[in-house]
Amino acid sequence: MPLIQLQLASPTMKHTSFLQQFVFLFGLIVTTLVSGDDQFLFSGFSQPSLTLDGCAMVTDGGLLDLSNGTTVLKGHAFYPTPLHFRKSPGGKVQSFAVHVVFSIFISYADLSADGMAFFIAPTKNFSDARAAKYFALLNEKNNGDTSNHIFMIELDTYRNSELQDIDENHIGININSAVSMQSSASGFYEDKGGAFKNMTLNGNQAMQLWVDYNEGDTQINVTLAPINVGKPSRPLLSATYDLTTVLLDSAQYIGFSSMATPINTRQYVMGWSFGMNKPALSIDISKLPKLPRVGPKAQSKLLVIVLPIATATLILSMGTLVTLVVRRRLKYAEVREDWEGEFGLHRFSYKDLFHATRGFKNKHLLGEGGFGKVYKGVLPSCNVEIAVKRMSHESRQGMKEFVTEVVSIGRLRHRNVVQLLGYCRRKGELFLVYTYMPNGSLDKYLHCEEQNAILNWVQRFRVIKGIATGLVTLALQGYMIMALTHRPHIWLVPRGT
Repeated sequence: MPLIQLQLASPTMKHTSFLQQFVFLFGLIVTTLVSGDDQFLFSGFSQPSLTLDGCAMVTDGGLLDLSNGTTVLKGHAFYPTPLHFRKSPGGKVQSFAVHVVFSIFISYADLSADGMAFFIAPTKNFSDARAAKYFALLNEKNNGDTSNHIFMIELDTYRNSELQDIDENHIGININSAVSMQSSASGFYEDKGGAFKNMTLNGNQAMQLWVDYNEGDTQINVTLAPINVGKPSRPLLSATYDLTTVLLDSAQYIGFSSMATPINTRQYVMGWSFGMNKPALSIDISKLPKLPRVGPKAQSKLLVIVLPIATATLILSMGTLVTLVVRRRLKYAEVREDWEGEFGLHRFSYKDLFHATRGFKNKHLLGEGGFGKVYKGVLPSCNVEIAVKRMSHESRQGMKEFVTEVVSIGRLRHRNVVQLLGYCRRKGELFLVYTYMPNGSLDKYLHCEEQNAILNWVQRFRVIKGIATGLVTLALQGYMIMALTHRPHIWLVPRGT
C-alpha cells in the first residue's frame, strides 16, 4: 500500500611541476651532442632539435616518427643547419660519415610498403615531390634529372618494377633518381667467415645503417647490421662516384624522408650521428629511446616453468571455486516475469538490498505487520537512506499487494506520497524500496510516543491538508483509499518537520 509523505514545512533538501618539466627537457637535451656543424650526435630527439615537414613528428619518448601512422602522405626531417660539403667554392666534396639507428614498423606482416631514405639535397622544399616510390623527394617529371642535385640511400620495402627494384627488401644508392645506381638485398656480412645474413627492413626491429664517403677515392660504402652487432668490416654496398658532380657549392640539407602508403607503416629514427672529415660519433645503444611494443609481451622463462604447476593447482581448486560461485548465485538468484518490463520502475538487486540492510538484521527493523517487515537501509553505492518492505511471495495477499503498489504508484511522483524507488523479487520473497522518512509515522506524534511534542493546531491543519492532498492524488490514479484513512501508522513525517 502507498505511504503518505506529509510536507509540514519546506525541507533543506592537472599540473606538472616545474622541476618535472625541467628534468624531462634536460633529459632530451643531453641526448643531443653537437660539436659544431661538422659533427653531431642525436641519441633520441626533441622537437626543437630538428626541422620537421609534413607528417613527421617527434614522439613523447624521443623517437623521430617520419610517417606518424598516416597513409599516402610525405614526411621529412632535416638537420636544422645546412652544411657546406666543400671547403671552398669549386673544391671537392669532403669525406663524411653517417650512422643511423632506425626501425620500420608495418601493420600487416604479409604485406609490403615503401620504406624511407637518408638524403642530402640543396633545398627543404619538396612540395612537388611524390610519396611512395619517389621517396617524397622526386616526381615523375624530374626523376633522373641531374639538376636535382640529390644524393640518397633508399631503405626500400616495396618492389617497383618500373624503377628496376630487385625485390621488396633492399638498400640502394641513388643519384638524382628513384632508380638505384647500385642496390643489394638487405643484410650484412659476418666478420667471421664472411657469411651473408639476411635482414628484414620492415621487421619491426631496430637496426643500424652506416654511410661513408671518401674524398680521396670517391668511394661510397653502405653498411647494415642488427642493433646488437657492431659495424661489419665488409660493407653491404660499395660504389665509386664523385659526389662533387652532385652536391652544390652552397650549403646542403641532410635528413630523412618517408614514403607513406595506403598500408599503415611507421618509420622511426632512434639515433643519428654525422661527421665531416671525421668519423661519425659512436651511438650508445643503451641510451636510445625505446620502440613501441608490437604484439604481446614475450613469455618469461620463469612463467614457462611455473605454468604447469599453476595449471595443476588450478584444476584441483576448480571444483571448489565452481561450488562457491554456484552457491553465491543461488543466494542472490532473482525471479523475473514478463509484466515487470512494462512499468519502467528500477529493479534493485537482492545483493544491494542485502548489503544495504546489513543482512536484514533485526536491529534495522522499522516495523512489521501482516504484509511483512520494513527495514532501514543505506545504499552503499550512493549513501542514500532507504526503507525496504519485505513481503512473502507465497502469500497470495502479499503478491497481490506487491503488484498493486508497483503498478499503481510505480510512476507516481508527488510531494505528499512517499516515493517508491524500486523493487526486487528473489525466490519466494518480494521487496519494495521507498524513500526513508527519519521522523517515523504520525501515530507516534498523536500518542506522544518517544517524547515527541504534542502537535499544535497549525501543525494539525498541515497534517490534515497533506493527507487530503495525498489521498486526492491517489484517488485520481484510481487507487482504493477507503482502507487508508483510519491507519495513522502509514502517514509518515519527513525530515525537517
